[in-house]
Formats: sequence, structure tokens, C-alpha cells
Amino acid sequence: MDSIKTESKKYEFYWWGPLLIRFKISEETRKLFLDEANKSTADKSQDLAGILHKQVLFGDPKKFEKFFTGAFTIYQDAVKKWTNRSNNELYKLTDLWVNFQKANDFNPPHDHSGNLTFVIYLDIPDKLKEENKKYKGRSTGPGGITFLYGDGPREAITYRSFFPETGDILLFPSNFMYPHEVKEAKKGVRYSFVSWAF
Repeated sequence: MDSIKTESKKYEFYWWGPLLIRFKISEETRKLFLDEANKSTADKSQDLAGILHKQVLFGDPKKFEKFFTGAFTIYQDAVKKWTNRSNNELYKLTDLWVNFQKANDFNPPHDHSGNLTFVIYLDIPDKLKEENKKYKGRSTGPGGITFLYGDGPREAITYRSFFPETGDILLFPSNFMYPHEVKEAKKGVRYSFVSWAF
């Protein structure tokens, strides 16, 4: 993983298949997203892959248009550094929802439509952090996220797996070559905010 400083944000990207970047949102923005998420009630479950307690459409994404424009600009900067080519693609937010992951909930391997997906982790409860620390396997464990890419030889990096922190945002390509999953947890409620853009 390398870190790069832009004028607006510091972000990390991971050496492996497609471009995956991660950075932190401000605590003020996180609280605004969480407040809006808790007000959201329109069920989105029938459209999504997750086996989750609650999946709802996000209330009013226009309130956060400036934030999303900034996040997309950061991703464009990362693409330029990753590929050594300009990325003049204009991203437009097309769908936005909130996942409330409770005990025994999970998200099986899946992808998204559109060109770009992001996930913002609004709250990672202490109980889930404790459960994850006790995990003894090689991947991320309960509540973590795993990205899969291709079936290369052993020396190829074909997956990334990690446990997110509250306030993390991940941006990555939506396409079918880039499935990802969320591991089942036994404790706490994980709030994540998901979308894709064209």
C-alpha cells in the first residue's frame, strides 16, 4: 500500500489488480451521513445481494453533492497516478443506499452496475472490532471486506482483504471483474453507506 497526498486529501492505494483507494471522511461529514442514514426508511433489499438486517435508500444525496464531487475528483487523481494517463471521465451519482449489518448478516461475492463504487463506513462497533481481533484465519475475518480479482498464479496478488475503520471510504471499479464480499459478523451493527456512479 502506498500513500499519496493531493491538494484536498491524502489517500492510500493498494498494489494489486484494479485501482482501490481508501481515505477518511471528516467526523462532521460522518455524523451528517449517519444522521441521514438513520432517517432513511425506503427498503432497498429486493435490489441488492446482501443478506442484511436492513438496506434502505439514502434520504437526500443532493445534500452531499459537494462531498461526492470531491471524492470523484480524488479518484480521478488516483487513476492518473495509477495508470500514468489522464482520467477525464465525469462520474454522476446514480444510486445510493445504506446497509445496516447486524449479527449473522453478510454480503456474498457480488459486483455493481455503473463505473465506480464507493463504500463509506459510518460506524464500526466495538463489539465487532473485538470479534475481528479474535479471528485466527488468513483473510480479514468477521465484518471485514474482501476484494477478488482474477485467478492468477500464486505470486500474483489476486485479492485484498481488510477490516475497515469508522470513517473509511473505499472507491473502486464496479465492473464484473471485481467482485467483493463482506464477512459475517456475530456482534454489533456495522453501518455502511454504498453507491455507484456512471
